[in-house]
Amino acid sequence: MYKGYLIDLDGTIYRGSEPIPAGRRFVEQLQARGLPFLFLTNNTTKTPETVANRLSDEFSIHVSPETVYTATLATIDYMNAASKGKKVYVIGEPGLIDPILSAGYVWDEESPDYVVIGLDTEVTYEKFVTATLAIQKGAMFIGTNPDKNIPTERGLLPGAGSVIAMVEASTQQKAVYIGKPEAIIMDKAVEILGLEKSDVLMVGDNYTTDILAGINNAIDSLLVLSGFTQKADVPTLPVPPTYLVDSLDEWSFDEK
Repeated sequence: MYKGYLIDLDGTIYRGSEPIPAGRRFVEQLQARGLPFLFLTNNTTKTPETVANRLSDEFSIHVSPETVYTATLATIDYMNAASKGKKVYVIGEPGLIDPILSAGYVWDEESPDYVVIGLDTEVTYEKFVTATLAIQKGAMFIGTNPDKNIPTERGLLPGAGSVIAMVEASTQQKAVYIGKPEAIIMDKAVEILGLEKSDVLMVGDNYTTDILAGINNAIDSLLVLSGFTQKADVPTLPVPPTYLVDSLDEWSFDEK
C-alpha cells in the first residue's frame, strides 16, 4: 500500500465548476483509511483556505486548509530557504501577493531581492517593465509554475507560464520554476507528508504537469483520464505513468 498521496485538483477532483463524483469518493476513501494526503496545485490565485472552503461548499469534500499545498506556499518556502533578503516584487493576484507579504516579505519595486511572477489576469506593460528592470539589477527571478495555458469554458487561455515567458524574453534570463513538474514543489510536498518518495503516489489528469512531476522525481504516478490528458494521447506518451485509470473509482488502495 502507498502510505501517502499527492493529488491534483482541477480535472482530477472537479472540472471547473463541475464535480467529479469519483474524485469525492476517492478523498473519502483516503479519509476513512487514515491515509495522509496533500492537494497539490499550481494555482496561485487562491489561498489554501479559499480552496478548502470551495471544496466544502461546491463539492462536499471536507478537508482542512493544511491539506492544500499551493505553488504560492512552495514559492515562499523556496525564498525562505534561499535567504537572499526580504524585499520582493510580485506580478500576480492576491492569492500570491498576500501570503508572500504575510510571510514577512516587503514590497519593493526598485531593488527587490526577488521578482516573483505568476498568473495575473490584469497584468500591464508597466508591471513587465518593473519586473524586467529589477531582474536586470540582480533580483532572483522566480516563476511560480510553467503552465502555458489554463483550461476554461472559453478554451485554453494564457497561464502563468505565458506571463513568465514575456519576462524571460525581455531579460534573456530563465526563471527558477517552482510548481509541478519541478522538484522544488515535489520535494517539499513529500517532506510535509513525512514519507519516503517510494511510499507516495502522485495522482492527476495532466501528463505534462502531474504525471511528469512523478516521473521526473522518482515518485509513482496515477493518470486518471477525467481531465486534460485524453485516452487517445496515451499511446504517444514518451514515458507511461505507473498506473492508468478511466475513473478514480477503479483505483485499489491495496495497489503497490
